Amino acid sequence: MAFSSFRPDATPAARIGLGLAAVGRPGYINLGRDRDLPADRSPEALRARAHDLLDAAHAHGVRYVDAARSYGRAEEFLAAWLASRPDAARAMTVGSKWGYTYTADWRADAAVHEVKDHSAATFDRQWAESEQLLDGYLDLYQIHSVTPDSPALHDPGLLGRLARLAAGGVTVGLSTSGPDQADAIRAALGVTVDGRPLFSTVQSTWNVLETSAAAALAEAHEAGLTVIVKEALANGRLAGDAAPRELHFVAEQTGTTPDAVALAAALHQPWAGIVLSGAATTDQLAANLAAARVRLDDEQQNTLTRPAQSPAAYWRARAELPWH
Repeated sequence: MAFSSFRPDATPAARIGLGLAAVGRPGYINLGRDRDLPADRSPEALRARAHDLLDAAHAHGVRYVDAARSYGRAEEFLAAWLASRPDAARAMTVGSKWGYTYTADWRADAAVHEVKDHSAATFDRQWAESEQLLDGYLDLYQIHSVTPDSPALHDPGLLGRLARLAAGGVTVGLSTSGPDQADAIRAALGVTVDGRPLFSTVQSTWNVLETSAAAALAEAHEAGLTVIVKEALANGRLAGDAAPRELHFVAEQTGTTPDAVALAAALHQPWAGIVLSGAATTDQLAANLAAARVRLDDEQQNTLTRPAQSPAAYWRARAELPWH
């Protein structure tokens, strides 16, 4: 399925995508990994976990799955699942990202887990790797974590490569991170090649703690880009006991859980196309998918504006999360 033909109304849960950051490698910054993942974090064990999640996601109506070169072996796990389930593969839209290289060598205690490089040489290498693994399945390829000063927005040689990729039928997008997301999004909206806008999607962090990119994402939506929301649960800070009291309050009112409320808050944004679940267990995924049925009234949505932090405070706290 081409990304351009992806239908977010195909199933009740189709606006919720599955991100594989948490299960493609043994270490990540999400809270609760010691509880969520098995003691055995071998590639074989995490492949099985990823396949269980993909099976459950497809069965519940999820139609978009998101990976990245830096998510350990996530692309490999996804490719194996797609190849073994051809009927499911035809229904799924697949996205991945380039720009970070995984360097942890399958260790959760590595000093450095990933290295960022947005050069044309890195694109050439990582596109070849992604294409080899996901050949025939890859619909969307995104630049990973663009910032306003990223060379990915200014390098003519790289932009030409991305334009040729788009001309060949692969949708080209970008993701953003950090306190200057809005500036990066707006800069990306101005990028053209031969007079045509280059980017068709933008994947950004938005959650009830970090709302600063909302206006820029609305502009991207108005310009015709599909907006993909990542980290809607703030790496676990908006789920379970860690969630602010406002989410627990609304969860009690709606008969759901704080994580579902957090995802529903993102789904209620008029510019949001797809909101990612980063579930590490099938139970978490089922709880997350309840968000598709949650309807928040104006008072509840106003309640959920109260936990918002300054971008600087949010991203500082995120940078301090340990890799588990």
